[in-house]
Amino acid sequence: MTVFAVTGHMDLTDTSVLLVRTALHDLFAEHDGSALVGVSCLAAGSDTLFAEEVLAAGGELVAVVPSRDYREAKVKPGHAPAFDRLVQAAAEVVVAPFATAGREAYEAANRVLLERADRLVAVWNGRPPGGKGGGTADVVLQARAEGVPVDVVWPPGAERAGV
Repeated sequence: MTVFAVTGHMDLTDTSVLLVRTALHDLFAEHDGSALVGVSCLAAGSDTLFAEEVLAAGGELVAVVPSRDYREAKVKPGHAPAFDRLVQAAAEVVVAPFATAGREAYEAANRVLLERADRLVAVWNGRPPGGKGGGTADVVLQARAEGVPVDVVWPPGAERAGV
């Protein structure tokens, strides 16, 4: 069994969504779906694409929710149907012990991802951390420091919206 966790950008362009989805599909095609577990916080963008491709490959999904109010406070209406569908499809839902979403809750959720991961999939443009903490680059650096192998998924032509 291989447990993949994900970190990645939320703000992918429409073209990038297709490119990233294809790259994730190809990555998981190299593994036996019945021995594949994906761990995701189910945020919009990369986390959701990852979760959908894990399930499409026949894998098992573990959803990590950063706080008890995350769904109501942070999931935007346009993303809510996908979030709800993926939570329902998850074999396990882990809710971090925080009442409200925020930096501490996100960092704790990232900790759960890395504790469970055999490998980290980073849908990441390779840029250094932005200084806020808990972002994609921060999680990649933390994984590497802990010896968790990182698979960077950033296909040619991928871009972040507005960047």
